[in-house]
Amino acid sequence: MSNVPDTTTKVKFIDDFTKLDTAGIQWVINPWDELSLTRALELKDDPSSGIQTVTVAHVGLISAEPTIRKALAIGADDAIRINAEPADAYFVAAQLANVLKSEPYDLILCGIESSDFNGSTVGGMLAEFLEYPSVSSVSSVKIENGQIIITREIDGGKEIVTVPTPVVAIVQKGIAKEPRIAAMRGIMMARTKPLKVVEPVAVEPLTEVQRYEMPKPRAVCKFVDPENPKQLIELLQNEAKII
Repeated sequence: MSNVPDTTTKVKFIDDFTKLDTAGIQWVINPWDELSLTRALELKDDPSSGIQTVTVAHVGLISAEPTIRKALAIGADDAIRINAEPADAYFVAAQLANVLKSEPYDLILCGIESSDFNGSTVGGMLAEFLEYPSVSSVSSVKIENGQIIITREIDGGKEIVTVPTPVVAIVQKGIAKEPRIAAMRGIMMARTKPLKVVEPVAVEPLTEVQRYEMPKPRAVCKFVDPENPKQLIELLQNEAKII
């Protein structure tokens, strides 16, 4: 589970655009991970699925614990926080794999990407570290007669596969209709649910951020007289260069 800025956050940078200015940011559960959690809880609610516990795992510092507690309030049974700054995707996947090797799970759901860096690489790397099969572009996970059935999106349609456990499923939009909302009872219970803190293993990140750049401001809108289609075509050809 990733801890990301709320999508309404106005992004600012400091230290000559080398660091994100975290002052005033409201941190939330990464939307794709929140939907993953919702689907995991839906499966747990179904007695025929055989799922008994749902755990959330996060690589991050103590500042992320309010977000982790929110996941516990939504319904997760327990949580693991690996006490390290998430340096890059490789580092995060390696830390998660180290924990999962000692505490194995049958089904691991990863959001396809985080809404801040949009890297889409942690899930695949995690599966490689663990040497587990993985399925990407997952839009549905079902368990029938003890067998995991996954639907994934492909060009022009859908593909339905069955997979052995343990498995890493990299999920995207469609895995759940709406994220589950924490009820008051869940919020109260989250205070006493186990949150295990694990120290990181030595892993060297493979990437380093040199500098950030803000996107260029949008050009001023131009209005074209509806009786002058020639001008519109010229603008589309010469300025927008889309025809």
